[in-house]
Amino acid sequence: MDSITQAALGATIAGAVAGKQCNAKVLLVGAALGTLPDLDVVLDYGDAVSNTIKHRGFSHSLLLLPPFALLLSWLYCRFRPDAFWSFKRVSVLTLSVLITHTLLDAMTTYGTQLIWPFEGYFELRNIFIIDPLYTVPLLVAIIVALFSKANGAKWCQSVLVLSTLYLGWGFAAQQYIANRVDQNLAQQGLPNKQVMITPTPFNTVLWRVVVMDEHYYWEGLASLLDENEDIEFIARPKGTWPLEEKPETLKGLKAFSHNYLNYREEKDALIVSDLRLGMANNLSFEFIYAQRDDAGNWVLMDAPQRYPSQRGFEHLSTLWQRMKGDQSINANLTKETLSYRH
Repeated sequence: MDSITQAALGATIAGAVAGKQCNAKVLLVGAALGTLPDLDVVLDYGDAVSNTIKHRGFSHSLLLLPPFALLLSWLYCRFRPDAFWSFKRVSVLTLSVLITHTLLDAMTTYGTQLIWPFEGYFELRNIFIIDPLYTVPLLVAIIVALFSKANGAKWCQSVLVLSTLYLGWGFAAQQYIANRVDQNLAQQGLPNKQVMITPTPFNTVLWRVVVMDEHYYWEGLASLLDENEDIEFIARPKGTWPLEEKPETLKGLKAFSHNYLNYREEKDALIVSDLRLGMANNLSFEFIYAQRDDAGNWVLMDAPQRYPSQRGFEHLSTLWQRMKGDQSINANLTKETLSYRH
């Protein structure tokens, strides 16, 4: 999730644990702890791909965070002894904030290495990386806690229940869409072995569907507010890796993306794209791996570079209309005439 959400979640958890001792200092400590795992972004692993796929690694590991949290708690109690803030209470606060950070990240599409140093990226894809309906209640609870010491902890506790229910709602909505996708794939004769269903930006009502095959992938949109159960899919070429040599960063990107990759040539550059993040031909993670020389041959770059994406807000109004159930808007976020509609 985004940094504001993680800080807000950490502060809300701290306020809930503190009870009557909830105050601005406690909320600030919770916010700082909630941000701590994401400080790995300052590390440079040598190239754009490695910096992407190694984020949410050791700092998000469920194998490392518990002992780290206990160490932090012991150090605090060692140098700042307090009758109320016992080692047990401090440990509960620290563990809760750090563990919920990594678990929340694992619910997004980016992927989290929950069992680092062992391999594996985990993602439930039941919430978008930025979702105001999840974040705003947390911020409201923090504001109440800042101005009402008597009610602050109760607000924090109540909002934590509400935010958890929202995550459950996202998972339930995803499963509902998944059943609809299965029916459409069977009806349209499309493959169903590698299918991704992920929320579109800022909501859990409109979902993006990506279906992979050997040579093509299909992209569609499905909203909970659609009147018609049919899903219009757009076919796109998947592309292939044209070189015999496969660098380690490509292998890492395949693991990170679960092989939801697209290969294309653009302006004599070989671009590899992670299809999971972004939409409407505007993807968040694209990398230049090779360039053609004067003879027209591919030459691998010493290190892959980030291909600049042009993400903006120009599609938000169209996205809003599609979310409300306008099925004439396709996965390119453009309007078309749908033959199945009556």
